Amino acid sequence: MPRIQTTKRQASAGFGLVELLLAMALGLMLCGVVVQALLGEGRNAQQFSRLVRERNHQRRALALIRTDLEGATEVVNEAAPLPVSCGVAGRQVVLQLKRDGTVISYSVGAPPSGIWRGQVLMRCGPAYGLEGRIDPSSASLSRVVVDGLASDPSSWAGCGRLPGATALNGSTGLPFSACLDPASQLVAMRLEQSFTDGGGPVQRVRSEVVAGVG
Repeated sequence: MPRIQTTKRQASAGFGLVELLLAMALGLMLCGVVVQALLGEGRNAQQFSRLVRERNHQRRALALIRTDLEGATEVVNEAAPLPVSCGVAGRQVVLQLKRDGTVISYSVGAPPSGIWRGQVLMRCGPAYGLEGRIDPSSASLSRVVVDGLASDPSSWAGCGRLPGATALNGSTGLPFSACLDPASQLVAMRLEQSFTDGGGPVQRVRSEVVAGVG
């Protein structure tokens, strides 16, 4: 009796065209998610770095003002600011200190040139020498202390919780504000900057300090 042989065809292994397209689409989606996450982390790192840098700028600016205060004999507290030897070019005078027969003035307003960002805080007074002390023989110079001040600062209420203090030269609505307690000659100060990175939301950096004459 003849023997009948049967053969089984093995199904060919592999993916069809539809499966390959789906796999590619899923892979592209996953790559997009990863790229977006990396870009987000990069923006966050950039914003944090900028925040730290601006805080350092504020810290140095307030340290300079504190040094001027500690070496001063009096904080000017008059109805109108004293004349500024360097000129103010339309900026608003906020804080004036008497020291060794000269007046050191801090003012807020437009920058002296286009290299600075936004509003600036400027100091008019005798220069510091290499040893970190004021040179009394030097002429008064006008210098930018810090730039990038907030164009729409928040109103400063309470004068930094300094009892008995009143605002100097109506500065509570300025990005650099100062209040004086006449009895103790303590000065409370507020400095506020604002900036954006990469088209993101506006970030604000704000610092407050209290320092006294002498």
